[in-house]
Amino acid sequence: MGNIRIGNVTRTTRETEIEITYNLDGTGQYNVSTGIPFFNHVLELFTRHGSFNLELRADGDIEVDFHHLVEDTGITLGQAFRSAMGEKRGIKRFAHAVIPMDEALVRVCVDISGRPYLSYQVEVPDPVIVHFNAQLIEEFFRAFVHAAEITVHVDCLRGRNAHHILEGVFKSFGVALGEASAVTDPGSEVPSTKGVL
Repeated sequence: MGNIRIGNVTRTTRETEIEITYNLDGTGQYNVSTGIPFFNHVLELFTRHGSFNLELRADGDIEVDFHHLVEDTGITLGQAFRSAMGEKRGIKRFAHAVIPMDEALVRVCVDISGRPYLSYQVEVPDPVIVHFNAQLIEEFFRAFVHAAEITVHVDCLRGRNAHHILEGVFKSFGVALGEASAVTDPGSEVPSTKGVL
């Protein structure tokens, strides 16, 4: 591959400090530290199944609430993705993945469109997983999508176990985003009639 597609972003606020190196053309290697074990887990799933490489360190006021750190991680990771994508020449652009995780079945559709939009249709029974509120995952995705400027539809087609559902969400997202961002024809134009994405 000609161009190295790596995004390096540091974001510091009064509530969080986040450093990310995101390699789109990796092999699924990760070093993730957020101080929130379940959040680490799903980010690792995303990285492995997307075949990215990810170095992510996030510190924040998690003693207050996990919300700030989860949302700011989404913002920073989305910025790193957008930076790594560059001009988007020759990418596949569209992809989807339907992933089973035991009784759960999750579908994620991605368009690297330049237009941020999220549809998140995921009902999670008993949404607290070891002090982690599953509702924060929608906040993560909304932040990622707007910073990355992509369109994402997430649908839980079935599922009863909250852990399984969210694992399915992040595995599906990794697979779909990895496929959509893949360069299929390095010499070709941006895949849009507009000429830009």
